[in-house]
Amino acid sequence: MKSYADGKMLSEIEDGIGLITFNQPEKRNAMSVNMWHGLTDILDAMEGDNAVRVVVMTGAGHKAFVSGADISQFEQQRADGNAQLEYDRLTSAGRARLAAFPKPVIARIRGFCLGGGLGIAMQADLRIAAVDSAFGIPAAKLGIAYGFDMVKRLVSLVGQAHARTLLFTGERIEAAEAQRIGLVNQVVEDEDLNETVYKIARSIADNAPLSTRAMKMAVNGTLQDESARDMAAINAAVLGCFDSADYREGRTAFMEKRKPVWQGR
Repeated sequence: MKSYADGKMLSEIEDGIGLITFNQPEKRNAMSVNMWHGLTDILDAMEGDNAVRVVVMTGAGHKAFVSGADISQFEQQRADGNAQLEYDRLTSAGRARLAAFPKPVIARIRGFCLGGGLGIAMQADLRIAAVDSAFGIPAAKLGIAYGFDMVKRLVSLVGQAHARTLLFTGERIEAAEAQRIGLVNQVVEDEDLNETVYKIARSIADNAPLSTRAMKMAVNGTLQDESARDMAAINAAVLGCFDSADYREGRTAFMEKRKPVWQGR
């Protein structure tokens, strides 16, 4: 296990699965600026490590995934519009890094997943939640508003009608409702959360990494405006799978009725 951001961010890699832990349980894993920098460093390391096939994000303890931004920093770092612009600049690298991360990401959610914490979870490819989880965007209760990118992501997941309800009321919803509106993929009993998440992660890690990357690019492309969509890169990634050693290995393993050994090339 490696430590970042003065121990507030942890990373661990085991058997193809990278684990990122938001480690500030005394503040329900609220995100500080320093934690955003730590997240950037972890994602950089995991992208460059070919042993990592899939990433799981989780919160330390049992009370929260991430409860939002660290409100104790608001007076100093988000006091007005100009300060907010600086805050966005300081945290933008981590946000952009997570949004552009090429490998599959799963959010393992237990407890509070609120505000900016929900923004982090929404950037994951899959969200698996325990039944005791709670979701919400309380920006209107704090007199602030969320930026366009986060709102667009929310709308893409739940539709504009449910997005308006979450944003305008600022109220929390339970895990079952989050699943009903499409905010999370699956809800499980608390005691089954780890097993469920790691079963899915293991299934992804056992697949061809070039294939999962190409398909993540394609799915992400559908969420972009056509003018911003890099179809050349998407098509190249898809065709690259057919030209890869992994494709030959996949065919051979299927014929020989054995588990394929992927090389990521």
